[in-house]
Amino acid sequence: VQLQASGGGLVQAGGSLRLSCASSGRSLLISDMAWYRQVPGKSRELVASITSAGSANYADSVKARFTISRDNTRPTIALQMNNLYPEDTAVYYCYARRYGDFWGQGTLVTVSS
Repeated sequence: VQLQASGGGLVQAGGSLRLSCASSGRSLLISDMAWYRQVPGKSRELVASITSAGSANYADSVKARFTISRDNTRPTIALQMNNLYPEDTAVYYCYARRYGDFWGQGTLVTVSS
């Protein structure tokens, strides 16, 4: 399974960004997909996850601001991030589970104050 993330960039606090992650390769039978983020010196943390049935879960810090969505055609996932805070600045990684763990290359999100 290969995962290609896109959509990161620089935005001012209060702004919005949309991340996308497309899967390819042996992408059938992917179960859970998710977005994680990591800042230097800290562990990678779960931002949001979504099952193949569309059940979503969010970190408390992003609830009501971020929305994860999924298209099972490929499958692909997206993360709509609204009302961004400077503390949302991180490298965001796409994740998929298919008889193992697969990671995308990461996309940098920078939120300026």
